[in-house]
Amino acid sequence: MSRDEQLKERWELVVEKLSNQFAEGDTLDLDAIIYLIGLQELGQPHKTFKKDEKVNLMHIAICRLLEPFGYYEFDFIDEDGWPHYNVKEQLPVLKAGEQSVLMKQAIVEYFHESGYIN
Repeated sequence: MSRDEQLKERWELVVEKLSNQFAEGDTLDLDAIIYLIGLQELGQPHKTFKKDEKVNLMHIAICRLLEPFGYYEFDFIDEDGWPHYNVKEQLPVLKAGEQSVLMKQAIVEYFHESGYIN
């Protein structure tokens, strides 16, 4: 099986499992999954968030997801429990499709490492 086929299969598994668990079977999109990862990383899933906090949750998720790729490094958790990251290396200029593939790969690895998927 090629790497692309494996990524596609694992991505579909992540989407299916998360959609069934959090969206009553409706299909979650990439942004929704990034948001869920932000909630997971913050560790405050039952809190109600304002619009700007939701954007910050997605930023936390993106930093965490791209940390293993060497783009970010964890710095500290502030007094409100929000993690902060430093940029280690600037992201390369990517086309929209390339950005999507990078994020899907990072998400699949995140859930694979956690044991959520095999």
